[in-house]
Amino acid sequence: MERRSSLIVVLTVVMMVMAATAERTINKSGVLYWSTAEEEAEAQLQPRVDDSAVNAEFDADGGFSSLDSMLQWAIGHSDPDQLKEAAKDVQGLSPSDLNKRRLEIKQLVEELKTPSDAQLMKVAILDLKNSSLSLEDRHRALEELLELVEPIDNANDLNKLGGLAVVIGELNHSDAETRKMAAWIIGKASQNNPLVQKQVLELGALSKLMKMVKSNFVEEAIKAIYAVSALLRNNIAGQEMFYGEAGHLLLQDIVSDSSIGVRLRIRAVVLLGDLAEFQLESTDKDELPFFSDRILLKSVVDLISSVDLHLQEKALIAIKNLLQLETTEALVLKDFCGLDDALEKMRQRLQDLMVEEYHRDHAMDVESLRSDVQLIFSRKLEKVTRMVA
Repeated sequence: MERRSSLIVVLTVVMMVMAATAERTINKSGVLYWSTAEEEAEAQLQPRVDDSAVNAEFDADGGFSSLDSMLQWAIGHSDPDQLKEAAKDVQGLSPSDLNKRRLEIKQLVEELKTPSDAQLMKVAILDLKNSSLSLEDRHRALEELLELVEPIDNANDLNKLGGLAVVIGELNHSDAETRKMAAWIIGKASQNNPLVQKQVLELGALSKLMKMVKSNFVEEAIKAIYAVSALLRNNIAGQEMFYGEAGHLLLQDIVSDSSIGVRLRIRAVVLLGDLAEFQLESTDKDELPFFSDRILLKSVVDLISSVDLHLQEKALIAIKNLLQLETTEALVLKDFCGLDDALEKMRQRLQDLMVEEYHRDHAMDVESLRSDVQLIFSRKLEKVTRMVA
């Protein structure tokens, strides 16, 4: 107990000396703040102190591992001459004054701990608002937000902190990498999050994202369609806006264009499959005519002849959902799209892949899916045959 009291006295001396230094990192309200890129740049111009030995005493969460470690840190950041002067003043402090100083030390220790996600988000948002920020720092701020918005609570806070509008504004940046990162953040924050979906749609980002899907910069296009998909998933308002902006034609163009990269086509056919599935589940709504468009259907069927097994798999999932819609015609899929022949050729290719150990498991999974599609298609054809007879 005596040792602890002695430490508190010493710390009190040190804290009195450090008061002026603390003002550099504590704002006028007495709350610790975390520096923006601009403030960090200014700090770079100041002489640096080797803190390696002292920092070793910090816990992983940014706090102190013990009272001793805090004392080491405090002494290491204090001026020896000032310590001597302050010691004289402390000798005259009463027990109540010492206790008051102890509480102040405890408060400062708490403030020195790792900042909250909200604080980090505020710093990143402030950086993005800085028009003179370097591209490197802008990318860093976006990368931090990308990680921070993953938890749903943080995603919900993004708009409260004014960050959602700022990120959407980055979609218009001249730098393609910046636009890509902004779209990625929007997609991640909107994923299975009706609140953020609504906020993004109200801020008018969908139209811009759809235009970005056509970008010549592949990564930008991929992240844009990722964001579009996240906004539309289980969201009627978003889907209506998408169709109103001719989104179905956008998907058809991507799916049917063999010159477009596989990754973007996979994203497009996955979105198409999701939209068809949502239509299936919306039994109270009329089926949209574009789902039964023969050009679209043939484009999707052609994908199962792709050399990319993942693209074939996603195309099969989309076909499975489309087949179950009332308005898709089995005879169109058979005669115009050649679905039966495509499925048979795919079966033969999958059998060959099953011989290879590296592809066997995946090929077996895809074959199971292909068999399901074949069964649904056969039943739909039989139903038409019975009606004709």
